[in-house]
Amino acid sequence: MEDVTQSDQLVIVANRLPVDRVELPDGSPGWRRSPGGLVSAMDPVMRTRNGVWIGWPGGTETDLEPFEDDGLSLVPISLTAQDVEEFYEGMSNATLWPIYHDVVAKPEFHREWWDSYVDVNRRFTERAAEVAEQGATVWVHDYQLQLVPQMLRELRPDLRIGFYLHIPFPPAELFAQLPWRRQVLEGLLGADLVGFQLPGGAANFVRLVRQRVGHKTHRDIVYLPDGRKVRAAAFPISIDTRAFEELARRESVVERCAEIRSALGSPTKVFLGVDRLDYTKGIIARLRAFSELITDGSLDADEAVFVQVATPSRERVAQYRLLRDEIDRLVGRINGDLGRIGQPAIHYLHSSYPREEMAALYRAADIMVVTPFRDGMNLVAKEYVACRYDDDGALVLSEFAGASNELRQAWLVNPYDINGMKAALLEACRADDKARSRRMKAMRRTVLRNDVAAWADGFLESMAEVGRSE
Repeated sequence: MEDVTQSDQLVIVANRLPVDRVELPDGSPGWRRSPGGLVSAMDPVMRTRNGVWIGWPGGTETDLEPFEDDGLSLVPISLTAQDVEEFYEGMSNATLWPIYHDVVAKPEFHREWWDSYVDVNRRFTERAAEVAEQGATVWVHDYQLQLVPQMLRELRPDLRIGFYLHIPFPPAELFAQLPWRRQVLEGLLGADLVGFQLPGGAANFVRLVRQRVGHKTHRDIVYLPDGRKVRAAAFPISIDTRAFEELARRESVVERCAEIRSALGSPTKVFLGVDRLDYTKGIIARLRAFSELITDGSLDADEAVFVQVATPSRERVAQYRLLRDEIDRLVGRINGDLGRIGQPAIHYLHSSYPREEMAALYRAADIMVVTPFRDGMNLVAKEYVACRYDDDGALVLSEFAGASNELRQAWLVNPYDINGMKAALLEACRADDKARSRRMKAMRRTVLRNDVAAWADGFLESMAEVGRSE
């Protein structure tokens, strides 16, 4: 490999910018920092490495220029209404998302969507090629931009390129359904390092490259005909653990926690679910399990309540609208059968809340219920653990969430097994203080040690090593 001048610059390429458009108090448009863990992880790294973040601001504005927000250099990519419909809602969320989540919902395949996906990936690529310094490091994120690494490699062979997939990577049998499977694999092979949440995802990828593209592989390395090597490895993502704990300890959060429990009727046990409204999250199954525990007398509706927060999501995609209607009907039926005046069995909140309110909910919940049918990681489980600074509380966790690989002391369940879920909810509810504390202490050690900064550092260090090894 020829000598290339290396730059310390880090360019992040992600579907979304780390800011959301808001209206300022004076009525003028402005920006607010997004609450996501990726943003908090990247912030310090970008500040020390002349960082640039390329992404979509979320609307269909076309006149946006690069700008700075709180010292971060941001480069917006414009999407038209048609791009949003075909690239984002279509190919990304109605084709790739269901395939990568074990086909919990049936994926749709449309050639126009794929054409739009290629086109938008190229626009992201061209912008990255423009702003990246000679020999810079470019870190591409997630399933919406899987073609960018190869496109960027062709335009800028001097760059060190990493890719990280935040959602699961499916087994070969499911990935094979994708008509554009080879193009996606070749797109990812443009990276020097391809990161996944779990070792199984990395192994699936290497196996597919060997089978479908025909490259030689050994363990986690793919050998390309041009002499380049690509490494595929697991880097489980995490949260800013200390920031969540500090938030949970705030006096305002402690007071709000007490208000929440009082508003719920001061029940003996509060169960909590917090999810994006998505068919992969298993919301209906868990609400059924809880309602059956009340119906069969295992739990008393006067003493146990379930709070389900479902953040609105992808509301223009038909499957999501149908899911919302189905949950609305189920909650209405359960509360009609089991609730009393002023005392529903399930408190259903179809809204999004600031981090402070979420921390208060985590503090108020005796049992956190995280039961997706498939999830890359699920950071809600880790946020709950981070907020339980008194080493109390119980976590019921799906074995199909990536978090179950690390949080082994949770009550692990198969979300397809309603009876098994009922048994786990009951066991977590009835566990004594000592058993709960022992489990929570172990999980807290894990999330404190493996926080989001350690994740980002680990990925970037591995990228540097891949570059040195060539």
